[in-house]
Amino acid sequence: MVQHAFPRSFKTSYLNAVRGEGIYIYDADGKAYIDGCCGALVSNLGHAVPEIADAISKQCHTLEFAHPSRWSVSVAEEAAAAVADFAPADLNSVWFVSGGSEAIESAVKLARQYYVERDGADTSKHLTIGRWNSYHGSTLGTMAIAGSMPRRRLFAPLYRESPKVAAHYCYRCPFEQTYPSCKLLCARQLESEIRRIGPQYITSFIAEPVGGSTVAALMPPKEYLPMVREICDKYDIMLIADEVMSGCGRTGRNFAVDHWGVVPDIIATAKGLAAGFVPTGGIIARDYIVDAIKNGSGAFGHGHTYNGNPVSAAAVVAVMKYMKEHDVVNNAAKVGKLFGEGLQKIAEANPMVGEVRGIGLMWGFELVKDKASKAPFEKSANAAAVATKACIDELLIIYPGGGMIDGIEGDNFMIAPPLVTTEEQAKEILRRLEAGLASAAKKLL
Repeated sequence: MVQHAFPRSFKTSYLNAVRGEGIYIYDADGKAYIDGCCGALVSNLGHAVPEIADAISKQCHTLEFAHPSRWSVSVAEEAAAAVADFAPADLNSVWFVSGGSEAIESAVKLARQYYVERDGADTSKHLTIGRWNSYHGSTLGTMAIAGSMPRRRLFAPLYRESPKVAAHYCYRCPFEQTYPSCKLLCARQLESEIRRIGPQYITSFIAEPVGGSTVAALMPPKEYLPMVREICDKYDIMLIADEVMSGCGRTGRNFAVDHWGVVPDIIATAKGLAAGFVPTGGIIARDYIVDAIKNGSGAFGHGHTYNGNPVSAAAVVAVMKYMKEHDVVNNAAKVGKLFGEGLQKIAEANPMVGEVRGIGLMWGFELVKDKASKAPFEKSANAAAVATKACIDELLIIYPGGGMIDGIEGDNFMIAPPLVTTEEQAKEILRRLEAGLASAAKKLL
């Protein structure tokens, strides 16, 4: 059989997804797999939700597209109002795009334009500081800002590099310190880097409040984000929160930053924004940024064909309505607490789990060859892939990753089921995960 669809990998044997319902995806043989990672933390409300599918169908039968250079559509304003109401403080203006990479690009460009509007076209502010062990997208611009070496290495010659600081990573502190006696060197390094470069050249610092696919739900120390916010304020630099994965209720709050009471200047979001029904992303900006453009040049010098398209907007409206009516965010917090306790028990009992970390329904496992020394598995062992296959055998889908130690070594995976998961379903996920990891440990150790 000739294969015409270009796959992610020609060396991977893929499951054949036929249909979805709730937290399950069914294959061609009728087997029901629990979608334990929502694809890539996308299908936050599960699969084939009738209310959302119906809203999208209705919009398709009304108006499927109107180019944003010439038309405004009321459903886009309705979607933006719902998202602004969901966001903290005065993040009141929403720019819709088609996904996370576009959202990050938009955020970085908006930050640059703000300073041009405020200080003039000759402003030297243009750099965005990122972090090692981060992922912000797959475009050349977002890859240059991010620090995931396994993703960057092949394409590094193509882009202009951005400065980076270490991410918080207490399990493997890059400074070989111990929290809290470290006094948050990871946060203070940002100030050192700003002073080294010169704040007059920097527009923004970007970070995932809870680390996503690169380091598997990496949690910050409680002081980290407030310290970062203070540093950005001190040096007239914007804080961009990449909430592409952690946003839209995933962590048991509307946005992950809400756990620490931090208000970013721009939030980039996607994935759960339309819950996988339509490719959708967006940025949410504070009033002062938008006012500078409105009262200055009058236009954001940026755009995509599908900015604020009616079908995506209808999906966002339906998702936000469903989340509110079904108290989805509180469910993620409630079930997430039970889930986290169960995951910790699995980690304690399994000899190859070095750490489990996370919050709400966003959790990560770091796999090690030896718990005491934290020694990783040899790269040739493909530990994350072995664990993934063992869980698939238990009809549970998880999200593997690796390379977080030095850009080469390290195995991890994320477990992040739909936010509508019930307590009974969470217990079943725990049962399948425990069995899968036990099987993987026998093969690897």
